[in-house]
Formats: sequence, C-alpha cells, structure tokens
Amino acid sequence: MHNFLNHCSVVDLFCGIGGLTHGLQIEGFNVVAGIDIDKSCEFAYTNNNNSRFVAKDLRDIDIQEMRDFYGSCDIKVLVGCAPCQPFSALYANKRKESIKEDDKWYLLNKFAEFVEKLQPEIISMENVPQLTKQKIYEDFCSLLSKNGYNISSAIVNCADYGVAQKRKRLVLLASKLGKINLLAPTHLEKHRTIKDVIADLPQIEDGEICDTDKMHVAHKLSELNKKRILASKPGGSWKDWTEDLLLTCHKDPRGKKYTDVYGRMSWDLPAPTLTTKCTGIGNGRFGHPEQNRAISLREAAILQSFPLEYKFFPDNVEKIPMLQVAKQIGNAVPVELGRVIAKSIINHLKEFQQ
Repeated sequence: MHNFLNHCSVVDLFCGIGGLTHGLQIEGFNVVAGIDIDKSCEFAYTNNNNSRFVAKDLRDIDIQEMRDFYGSCDIKVLVGCAPCQPFSALYANKRKESIKEDDKWYLLNKFAEFVEKLQPEIISMENVPQLTKQKIYEDFCSLLSKNGYNISSAIVNCADYGVAQKRKRLVLLASKLGKINLLAPTHLEKHRTIKDVIADLPQIEDGEICDTDKMHVAHKLSELNKKRILASKPGGSWKDWTEDLLLTCHKDPRGKKYTDVYGRMSWDLPAPTLTTKCTGIGNGRFGHPEQNRAISLREAAILQSFPLEYKFFPDNVEKIPMLQVAKQIGNAVPVELGRVIAKSIINHLKEFQQ
C-alpha cells in the first residue's frame, strides 16, 4: 500500500452493498463509512468490507457527523453514486426535455451540500450518462468550479475496463490538489466475455439451487416461459418464436422495438447492462446463453465483477431473498470500476503528494 493512503479517509455516499467501497479497499483506501438509506444492504456491506455501514437518509446526517467520520485525516475523499431513477427514466422514455423536479433531486443536491461545507480534497461521483443533460448536473459542476476544484468527467463503457458487461456510466473526478483524470481504458482491444467469466459455473435448471453455492440459484420459469426460452437463440429475440409464444405487446407496433426482452445472452460478448431485475428473462436479455433459464444471482454478481467470496446473505438463511439481492446487485457500482476510480486517485496523489 502507498504510504500516502494512510493520510486519506473515504466516505461513500449511497454505498449500497459496497461495490465502490470494495474496489477502493482492494487498492488500499480506508473507507471509514458507507451511508445508505436501504438497511437491507447492511449485511453485504459490513460482511465484505472493513467499514461502518450507516443506515440513514442523507437528510438526517448533519455536517458535524460527516466531520466525525473523517476525524483528523489529511485528505478527505468523498465518493458516491446517487440513485439514478430520475435520470434512467429520462433515457427509458427517450424524452429530450428536462425531467420535472421531484423529491429525488435532493440526493445530488445533498451531495453538493456536503462538498460545499466539508471541502473534501478529492471527489468522485458516478452515475448514468443521462445526468449530463440535466441542469442539476451543470449546477453541481459549477459549484465544484466555484470552490476551487479541478474537474474531469467521462462517459465510459465498463467493458473497456475489464468488466464483462456493456455498462455505460458517467464518472466525474474532482480535486483541489490539481488536475485529475480517469485511467485510460485497459480492455479496448479485447473485452471480457460472458464465456470468460461464468462458463465454468456448475450447470443448474430453472428454480434450482446449486448444492455448493446458494447464490447460484435461478428463478423458476412458468411452462409458457420455459417454451419461450427453449425457442430463443443466443443474441436473438422473441422474433425467433412461433406465433403461439408471442406476448400481446409483441403484436402491438409499439412493442416491436423491445427486442431484448426474453432474449438470450451471447457467450462471445459482454453482458448487456444489468438492471435490478436481471434475474428475470422477461426484463431484458438476461437468458443464459445455453441453459434454459435466466441468469442466476451468482452469475449476475460475477458480471458486476463481485468476487466469488463476496457474501450477500447469511449462510443459514432459510429462504434466499432473490428479488432483494438482484436489486442490490443491479444497483451496485461494478467492483472493477471502483478499482479504476481508486487507481486514478492514487495516480493523482502520487503526482501531487511529494
């Protein structure tokens, strides 16, 4: 570990189950607290990370409490990924106009408030690319500039950094110490594929739990959906089906553009963007490339670059909380992207902490 990291402390806002925290800790950062309103994330966060989980709404955390998290460290690092539902909705609806202000805007505004009052030396903010089209993002960047931060931002494809998933994200870095930039892509010439990362897992049926790994579990399919997945081709769509398997929406002209739902992934490509419903075949191209089922929780976690030893629920759990864990995984920052952000900050500190 670099000695200068002993002088840094990190607070992770909207930490979820700890994808970003884990990536930072792998690279040697001291993440002193992760804050999230969703208490269901506490088990995974605390069991996999050497950090404190604070189950609170950011509106209930005052500046003194934040200062207490950091203590007497020399370099305060503030990171986070504000929940992106308002911005994702804009993308899903393909609307160009600004989203009407709603209660969720407070999340990014609260991030900005902490920046202004804490004046952390380094900031990282990760979100969906659609955020850049919103005035609230312009205001956030303006606040950073007025407070003396050097800013860089990029819209990246996580597949370009070794994540076996096509996941485009906005990554903003800002520093009071000088210019800061995200690492250059590491896997432009050859993306990691689904085959690279999940092909060796034991084969399971729909509705089955692997004997050696409770996370390797897939949803049970209805008889009709079993027929649909049997008729689906890797990289294909519901257009490969016979008429009797089609949904009503597929026969509507407005539904013909949704080619990914009920689709199978392709072995030789990265996964599509995983969502909070990534373990259901009707929610996107989340069918296993070969086995007749949707991807399992374990496969989703691996595609989000969580290590195999990452624990998402207690070993003695009676019923696996599939919907909850799928949501947590879909919402997470890929661990490998967290490592890229960490390495970028380390390179920056090497230059300015002589």
